[in-house]
Amino acid sequence: MTNVTNVTTVPNVATMATVATVTAVPGMPHSSNATGMPTEPATARVGYVCKMFPRFSETFILNEVLELERQGADLHIFSLKTNNEGRFHADVARVRARVTYAPEVIWAGGVRDVVRTHVAAWRAMPDAYRTVLFETARKRRLGAWKRFHQAVWLAPRVKAAGVTHLHAHFASSATSVARIVSRLTGVPYSFTAHAKDIFHESVAPTSLARKFVDARFSVTVSDFNMDYLAHTPGTARLVRIYNGLDLDAFHRDGHVPHALPLILGIGRLVEKKGFDDLIRACAILKRDGVAFTCQIIGTGERAASLTALVAALDLADRVTLPGPLPRAALIDLIPHATAFAAPCVVGADGNRDGLPTVLIEAMALGVPVAATPVTGIPELVQDDVTGLLVPERDPEALAAALRRLLSDAPLRRRLADAGRARVEAAFDVRANVGRLHALFAEGVGR
Repeated sequence: MTNVTNVTTVPNVATMATVATVTAVPGMPHSSNATGMPTEPATARVGYVCKMFPRFSETFILNEVLELERQGADLHIFSLKTNNEGRFHADVARVRARVTYAPEVIWAGGVRDVVRTHVAAWRAMPDAYRTVLFETARKRRLGAWKRFHQAVWLAPRVKAAGVTHLHAHFASSATSVARIVSRLTGVPYSFTAHAKDIFHESVAPTSLARKFVDARFSVTVSDFNMDYLAHTPGTARLVRIYNGLDLDAFHRDGHVPHALPLILGIGRLVEKKGFDDLIRACAILKRDGVAFTCQIIGTGERAASLTALVAALDLADRVTLPGPLPRAALIDLIPHATAFAAPCVVGADGNRDGLPTVLIEAMALGVPVAATPVTGIPELVQDDVTGLLVPERDPEALAAALRRLLSDAPLRRRLADAGRARVEAAFDVRANVGRLHALFAEGVGR
């Protein structure tokens, strides 16, 4: 492959230049596997398998990678897709790990290359290759063949890189590939289960169970998820580790007043974020004569419909949807908010948030929050203690909670203080990633 794709950039965000299956990111050296030269194995080297790295909305993975490296972990990242978003957080430049990109299309390198890749795999590990081949054939799905090919392509590169453990994020395609690579190479794997990968109606229970059963251990991000998965085979080795924040970066400097009271919502513009309820709540506040502005930061499939709802409710003077912002800009913006809204819902397809990272960020920065008790959110937001909780899909209740926050300064201070304390107690990235790092280390020498 010789095509070169120039990816557009935005101010203050890292840039990428995509060449073949290896992508150069500032601070990320090219994978030596691209030239066939193996790297020297460390005592333990963890191969991170991601559907796409870096991904703008998945700051929790970036946080984890950076903290693991700070704690001395030796990482090599394997991504199943090249970044096609055109925007990056500046912190991507701090990642030291090598990044190898698997082919996104089975026939991208031509038929001869595919045949050569699979013949080499069959000769190197005939029994394992045959077992996985038959398992893939029984699924009768094109996606299964794609993951099989990516795993076969990655397997020798995982071995050449000296990887001693694989860890995937999301119990979907990335874990499927990690599981196959593990079977082909004998390198153990683990994974972190989040939300859509376990709750969505498309999730096949038997496939999910196989991933848990074959993993050395598995992780999930809330106690709610732990309870939800309790009866899934293989989850005896499942542990809960909250996504964490670098509390030095998200330090609380105090509220920065906005010209008008500011309600802030941040997240992908998709059903499970409940931003249509936030817009309807804003209409109620405007009707009642409450002074405020609202910004909903993000991008997604519902951008057009949410913009249309703002217009239909005559809220153009109150509610804006300025699009996505890099993390540095969000850290600057959030302290200007009078209240932060996270009106998450369970989608019609079963999809829902696990525990939104941005909610943790808002509380760390000292902004009082109004949220819904969906999945793991009550583990962070205790009603009238660390924030306000309202029923999902209830704009009237959300408007009432926001009205309380906008009008009651002592309440805001009390909730903000308790919210920050809760984040410090349970969501410190150094402590939480330290637990994950210890789990990786336990497997060394097995």
